[in-house]
Amino acid sequence: MNKRASGVLMHITSLPGDYGIGSFGQAAYDFVDFLKETKQTYWQILPLTTTSYGDSPYQSFSAVAGNTHFIDLDFLIRDKFLTKADVKGADFGSDPEFIDYAKVYEARRPILEKAVKAILADKKEAKKFEAFKTKNVNWLADYADFMAIKEHFDNKALQDWDDKKAVKRDEATLEKLRKELADVITYHQVVQYLFFSQWAELKAYANKNGIQIIGDMPIYISADSVEVWTQPHLFKLDAECKPRYIAGVPPDNFSATGQLWGNPIYAWDKHKAENYAWWVFRIQESFKLYDYLRIDHFKGFSDFWEIPGGDETAENGKWVPGPGYDLFKVVKEELGDLNIIAEDLGNIDDKTRKLLADCGYPGMKIVQFGFYDTTGNSIDIPHVYTQHSVAYTGTHDNEVINGWYDNLTQEQRDYTDAYINRRQGEPITRALLRTLFATVSNTAIATMQDILDKPENSRTNFPNTVGENWKWRMLPGEITVDKKEFLTDITERYNRGNK
Repeated sequence: MNKRASGVLMHITSLPGDYGIGSFGQAAYDFVDFLKETKQTYWQILPLTTTSYGDSPYQSFSAVAGNTHFIDLDFLIRDKFLTKADVKGADFGSDPEFIDYAKVYEARRPILEKAVKAILADKKEAKKFEAFKTKNVNWLADYADFMAIKEHFDNKALQDWDDKKAVKRDEATLEKLRKELADVITYHQVVQYLFFSQWAELKAYANKNGIQIIGDMPIYISADSVEVWTQPHLFKLDAECKPRYIAGVPPDNFSATGQLWGNPIYAWDKHKAENYAWWVFRIQESFKLYDYLRIDHFKGFSDFWEIPGGDETAENGKWVPGPGYDLFKVVKEELGDLNIIAEDLGNIDDKTRKLLADCGYPGMKIVQFGFYDTTGNSIDIPHVYTQHSVAYTGTHDNEVINGWYDNLTQEQRDYTDAYINRRQGEPITRALLRTLFATVSNTAIATMQDILDKPENSRTNFPNTVGENWKWRMLPGEITVDKKEFLTDITERYNRGNK
C-alpha cells in the first residue's frame, strides 16, 4: 500500500439478491464491475467465517471454516446441483434491505442438503470434493465433527453439551458419535467445499479485473468453537472448557461499563512454547482467501484487557502484556513479508505504537473521530495523517456519515463544515468522502452506505449490543450513474485511480 489508491468497504452479507442475504453470486460479480468502473483498487470485507449467536462475523465456530450463507443458490441451479423448484416458495424473509437471520438459516439448510446429495452423486464433482477434503484435512475433519456433534446436542454451546465426555474429547465417545452422525459430518464437509470453490472463483474474477480483496481477521475466537474444543491448552480455560478470563475493552467515552466481548483469553505462554504455530497456520490460511489482511484489535497484541470469566461488565478487567513483536517476528520468519493492516484504534499507547512501528504495518485513521474535538488538536484530524496509513470515514463499528453528523453538537457541525469546506447544498456524505480521498493517506476506504448516502438505520454494527446488527443490505438499482460518477471523480481527482 505504498501508492495512492482507494476502495470500498462492504461485506458479502450486504449484497443484493433474492435469497435473504448477500452471497458469492452474480451481485458480487456486478459489484466487482462497479469497483473497476469507478477506478477502485480494493474491496474490503468483514470475516468470511461462520457466525453463531448474534450473527457476528467476529464470533465464529471456527477460525478457518467459511460461512455457508454465502454459497450462491443460483449458481448451484446453474451447475445442476439444484433445480428452481428446490428454492421456490422458501421463506428467506420479506424485507430486501434487512436480513432476517433466523429465516435465512431455516430456509437454506434443507436446500443445501439437496445440493450436497447431488454433488456426492456426481462422480466428477465428488472427486473434486475428495481432493478438497484431503487438501484441508488439517482443519476440516475436526470442524465437521464439531458442528455435527453440536447439532446433536441441540446446537448448545460447547460448554453446555449434555455429554461431558464429548466435551473432553473422549476417543470412544467420539468414535461412537462419528458413526452415528456420519451423514451430518459429510454435509458439513461438502458445504465447506462449496464455500471455498465459489469464493475462489469470485476472488479470481476480482483479481483479474484489478481488484484486491482486503479481508479481516478477528484477534479472538469464540468460546464455542472447534479450536477451544480441540486445543484447549491454548486458552485460559477451566476443566469444563469455560473461560477463566474473557476479552473486552475498558470503559471509555462511548461505553460507561466498557465492552464485554466474551471471547476466551489466549494462554500466550503456551503459544510461545509452540513457536506460535497456531497463529502461523491461521494467518497462512487467511492469505489463501485474501490479498490483504486487516488484523482486528491490534492493541491486544501489546496489551489486552483481561476480565474475570463470570463478570457481566468489563469494568473489573486489567491490562495484561501480550506477545508483542515476538509473535510477528515468527510470522515473518515463517511466511515472509505480508500485506497486513493493523486496526490500531482505541486505547493506543506508546507500547502499541512501537509494536506497530516494529512490524511496519500501516495503521488506521477514522475521519469521523477527528471532529469531536473542535480545537484542531485531535490525533484523528485529517491534517495530521501520514502516508503510511489507511483512512476511513468510519468502519462497520461506527455510525454512517448521516447518522454521525446528525448526532454532532451544533458547534461540532459548524467546525466540521468549515474544516472540510462543505459547499452550500452539498450532502455531508459527499463532503466528507471528498475530504477522505484528499487525505495524504496512501489508502482511502469508503463505506458503501456513505457512497449511497444512506440514513442512520443502515449502520452495520452497534458494539456491545446483540440482536439488531449485521443486517443492512444494498437494494438493487441503488448504485446510480450519478453515484458512480461522483466516486470516479474523487478517485481520479485525488490521484487514487486504478490504472
